[in-house]
Amino acid sequence: MRISGPIDAPPLVLLPGGGSNSLIWNANIQALSQNYRTYALDNIYDYGKSVYAREMKSGNDFADWLNELFDTLRLGDNIRIMGYSYGGWVTSQYALYHPERLNHVVLIAPAVTVLPLPNTYILRMVTTLIPIRYFKAKIMYWVWSDLAQKGNSGKQLVEDRIDYYQMALKCFKFKQPVNPTVLTDSDFRKFEVPMLFLVGEHETAYNAIEAISRLNSVNPKVRTELIPGTGHDLMFTHTEKVNQKILDFLKN
Repeated sequence: MRISGPIDAPPLVLLPGGGSNSLIWNANIQALSQNYRTYALDNIYDYGKSVYAREMKSGNDFADWLNELFDTLRLGDNIRIMGYSYGGWVTSQYALYHPERLNHVVLIAPAVTVLPLPNTYILRMVTTLIPIRYFKAKIMYWVWSDLAQKGNSGKQLVEDRIDYYQMALKCFKFKQPVNPTVLTDSDFRKFEVPMLFLVGEHETAYNAIEAISRLNSVNPKVRTELIPGTGHDLMFTHTEKVNQKILDFLKN
């Protein structure tokens, strides 16, 4: 866990995507921690320093873990929580089980959650478990294609990410993640806490327009934002815009 920001500022918890850790927020943390006490977590089952005493088997298990952690940190009942990709799904699970502790919820390109993954996407992702750089690179250049096209700097970020994954596969024992699930209409209608759904128009995990359409239909209170010209890599291609939309939402 990496903690930043004023010690007396409102808490903002950050959950990373799958196969990642708290460093995924590197480009966002300076802006987010100006007026918030940020807690960037390593997912309990994933690469990083979090270690579980019992295996995670459901969304409820993740909610219990986070609740115990928040109690230990004495975060109270005024928490802002934000998750990216798989961390977005974990965030949605916590919001389902413990809405009474939350002030705001932000879902950034959450894995599944709103729409199921296409079979073609699942098949592509399976190849990332092969410990050969070629397969990881092929997936990363597809999922983060907009970043890769932003000149040498963007391509270098993608290459660095590929190297990170390769190192993580060698240094950490793989743990089977809990398969993320699509929330039902009833689940989404339960949400009363202010919620922001951020997605890039080129999202590869599902159709971004269809996801927004579903949310607008089942719970118009959920604020939806489509970021043009980017996909699952929206936090890296449009960092300032994403940060600003998050901060504007948290102020309301």
